[in-house]
Amino acid sequence: MATRTTKTSTAPKATVSKAAPSAVKRKSEGDTQSSFERMLGLLDLFTPGMSVRPAIDLVNYLGTSRSTSYRYIKALHAAGLIEAVSNGRYVLGPRIVEFDRQIRMSDPLYKSSAKVLQPLVALTGNSALLCALYSDTVMCIREELAEGSPPVLFSRGQRRPLFAGAASKVILPYLPPHRLRSIFQQHQRSIALAGLGTDWTSFRVSLAAIRRDGFVVSQGEFNPGVFGISAPVFNADGLVVGSIGVAGAQDRLDRKRMPGFCEAVVAAGKQLSEALVNEDTDLVSPPRAFGSVSARNNTR
Repeated sequence: MATRTTKTSTAPKATVSKAAPSAVKRKSEGDTQSSFERMLGLLDLFTPGMSVRPAIDLVNYLGTSRSTSYRYIKALHAAGLIEAVSNGRYVLGPRIVEFDRQIRMSDPLYKSSAKVLQPLVALTGNSALLCALYSDTVMCIREELAEGSPPVLFSRGQRRPLFAGAASKVILPYLPPHRLRSIFQQHQRSIALAGLGTDWTSFRVSLAAIRRDGFVVSQGEFNPGVFGISAPVFNADGLVVGSIGVAGAQDRLDRKRMPGFCEAVVAAGKQLSEALVNEDTDLVSPPRAFGSVSARNNTR
């Protein structure tokens, strides 16, 4: 009888069953998050060079069963984020255009720049660009083109690394030291090629020089034959959120006017930063990058 009781005891099973729901819940949440990320990742497949994608490309990217893959595709299609065209192919959907319009109407950085970019074009005769810090890159979010501008200028929606061109480099000195160290460790070779230093000490010296100047001038660093001048832009909390500047063809640049251009760009950066301070603080966007802290108060 005792032996039978020992064999049929359910105590260990009860212990396992109590823990199982939490484990299952964690696994379910993880699977859901992973699935959601995979589904949204489909949008990254659409690029200027590959703006039309056959369904098989989307299925192969997802790496899930065909039924699951087509469920994800259907969900994105229903949301208007992708759109079906001929022969089972897809393009980005009209909902993205709607979102872009909403951003143009509501983003304080975008809206405030209108009164700054246009005068900058009139004053310098060069195109004016507004860029935002975005997930460890710099994205152009607005441009005002001058007559005769080079066709290869940075334009809305394009991204660049943080160490290519004036619009990017001028942001670097205002990032927190721990973020800069991480960036340096991951991109030492690119930073060296950009002339920003071959070791941590020389990198910090280069950034300190940029802070002292308050602007950066670049010559053909990203697009050959194009010069750029940029200054930082800060939000109401004093956090660097992007840069503003001018760009144009190097062969049309009157170098005698360069000091005046630099002064105009720095003044535009201050004007736009002040405009953001005057915005409703609930609407002022924080830096769109990980680990950003107050830049003005950080002098290390």
